[in-house]
Amino acid sequence: MSPSGTQLSQSYFEQVVRPVVEARWPGMPYAAARLGSGSEVLGLDDERSRDHDWGLRLDLLVPADRVAQVDAHLDEVLPETFAGHPVRFPTTWDPSIRHRVQVSTARDLALARLGVDATGDLGVTEWLTLTGQAVLELTAGKVFVDHTGQLDGIRRRLAWYPDDLWRHLVATDWARLAQELPFVGRTGERGDDLGSRVVAARLAGIALHLGHLLERCWPPYAKWLGTSFAQLPRAGVAATSLESALGAADWQGREDGLVSALRQLSAVQADAGLPAVDDPVGPFWDRPFRGVRDSAVTVLAERITDPVVRALPRGVGAVEQWSDNVDVLTRPALRRAPRGSSGG
Repeated sequence: MSPSGTQLSQSYFEQVVRPVVEARWPGMPYAAARLGSGSEVLGLDDERSRDHDWGLRLDLLVPADRVAQVDAHLDEVLPETFAGHPVRFPTTWDPSIRHRVQVSTARDLALARLGVDATGDLGVTEWLTLTGQAVLELTAGKVFVDHTGQLDGIRRRLAWYPDDLWRHLVATDWARLAQELPFVGRTGERGDDLGSRVVAARLAGIALHLGHLLERCWPPYAKWLGTSFAQLPRAGVAATSLESALGAADWQGREDGLVSALRQLSAVQADAGLPAVDDPVGPFWDRPFRGVRDSAVTVLAERITDPVVRALPRGVGAVEQWSDNVDVLTRPALRRAPRGSSGG
């Protein structure tokens, strides 16, 4: 079996980058890790991952007054290849052929990936602008060395949401599910099978996000969301029900699969120590469809004590709960807290 991208990056660091840096700046405190984009950061890379934007990459975090010097020195002395793999190569976001050791400070790395300074505590508004993928780009990769502890501090700070905000975001996913679950049947009843499938798929996506929240696990972006969900130790049990919903030939089967998944996730919620109702699903008025009970939302909201979090608008939540626009989700400058939210 060929080495993974992270294993190659570590070998490249240990055998090439580290000797170069420490010979030129002995005693300089720094950190090195494979962070940022790329499937290998999540441990999910394979041979297919190497068909574009691929080569030896890593992050090197140095004091602010050394960033330009270190980058220039590496540009001068690094080889063209290492172990048969490219060191200097273009990417879709930068067509220039150059080395891909990203030299920066810990603060600037956090700002580039998150859009906020995670070297200090975050306020509520800042937490709401984060996506799971952006956080994973700082927390999921392997750290090779961290002399100052700054990178470790960032990763510990981003371990998970504050408890009240966690409750609010779980309640938001239940509110989102409540908004459309009855439409799976209503569209199907009207003969709009395509519309029923679209609604079911949207709801399945929300359920995947909810499962990650319940497991206190940052959700990756869409390409890896299902893979990550299936690996969740408790919420992953709902994958079979969601697959059944999306594979059903009629709206009744879709609704049955979704309802089963939501009941399984509600049980996970109770096991996680969060308030939960006995059954999150009930009849939708006197129609032959089912919906999410309002109590599935309020049982969480009632346990929130932080006044800033309590003032947040219901059903809006974090940026990845109110937008699925890729440009918004991948560009920190465009990620803003929902209108009407308050800072912390």
